[in-house]
Amino acid sequence: MSNLFGIRPSTSKVAFVTGANGITGSAIVDHLVKQPYREWAEIIITSRSPIKTVYTDPRVRFVAIDFLNPVEAIVEKIKELCQGVTHAFFASYIHNNDFSKLHEKNGPLFRNFIQAVDLACPRLERVVLQTGGKHYGFQYRDIKTPLVEDMPRYQGPHNIFYYEQEDDLFAVQKRRGAWNYNIIRPMAIIGYSCQYLGINETLPIAQYFLISRELGEPPRWPGNLDGYHRVENQSCAPSIADLTIWAATQPHCKDEAFNHVNGDVIAWKFLWHQLAEYFRVPMERFEAPTEATQPLDLAEWAKDKKPVWETIVARHGGDPEAFHLDAFELMNWYITPSQQKAPFVSTVTKARQFGWDRSDDTYQGWLNTMRAYENAGVLPIIW
Repeated sequence: MSNLFGIRPSTSKVAFVTGANGITGSAIVDHLVKQPYREWAEIIITSRSPIKTVYTDPRVRFVAIDFLNPVEAIVEKIKELCQGVTHAFFASYIHNNDFSKLHEKNGPLFRNFIQAVDLACPRLERVVLQTGGKHYGFQYRDIKTPLVEDMPRYQGPHNIFYYEQEDDLFAVQKRRGAWNYNIIRPMAIIGYSCQYLGINETLPIAQYFLISRELGEPPRWPGNLDGYHRVENQSCAPSIADLTIWAATQPHCKDEAFNHVNGDVIAWKFLWHQLAEYFRVPMERFEAPTEATQPLDLAEWAKDKKPVWETIVARHGGDPEAFHLDAFELMNWYITPSQQKAPFVSTVTKARQFGWDRSDDTYQGWLNTMRAYENAGVLPIIW
């Protein structure tokens, strides 16, 4: 950046953020634009598709990049723009409901990114890789909880692409020897995204409640009794962004991995009733699950519901194209504990010990996210 916006202090930082249309990537950008110019002089953001959010902050620069392209092509595209980059934040992800295939694109996606920024960013100081709680393999094995950062990797027949990404990070860092890294591992992420990602829990659940209301039906709990009473901790995107940027700018946090959770727990039973109240869905005929309750296949339920969704948004507003069947397919795995091998329980103790002290109310985080989708015109506002 030129001096158009003032002289850049020698201590100021320049961010490079991928996945800027995604839940965490956009939260990182939102966090950065709230920071003083003297701390962050420029914020370069990327996505494969055009950026959907309007950023009026003049520090923000957008460049469309597909990190599945060859490294040489990526370097050529960013080498001039990224001369001043000091901190690179990787928040890109390509979803597949078949977990065994996630590595096919997400492995090369990060490998090309880390090789490109290593070559194109001569001032690089820190790289932050966001992975997630599935790093610990609870989807494939019984494992002690809470999940802690130094747990051994899963050893088994299934592929966890996070290990491939971490190994590429370690290899490039070792070869260069000039920058440090952080790894952030959130649990179930609650947050707004300006485009469909395939792995957003909040949007299909909101649609489930709104469609149930439209049909005059109580919002049946789609899981079993264990899931209804399940207690877990989750991660709100603004809080993930806060930890990410905090860790990346703390010298004593270099080359460390940190779990992220909000600092509290939720029970699905209570969240379900809060969401019903938020969406004004009558619960008089709601029946709590019992031992005999069989899970509802949400993907099957959703097959004929898009016309209902279109009716709702035609009357109340919202995005008719925001309804995606595969989002409900993922919810079958997420809602029903029998499809998981261990509980969703992590701990943020390590980050606390290093000095990060933020806490968030997860129930409120869900409601905040619903309001964000309403404000963005994705969900209807029903008074």
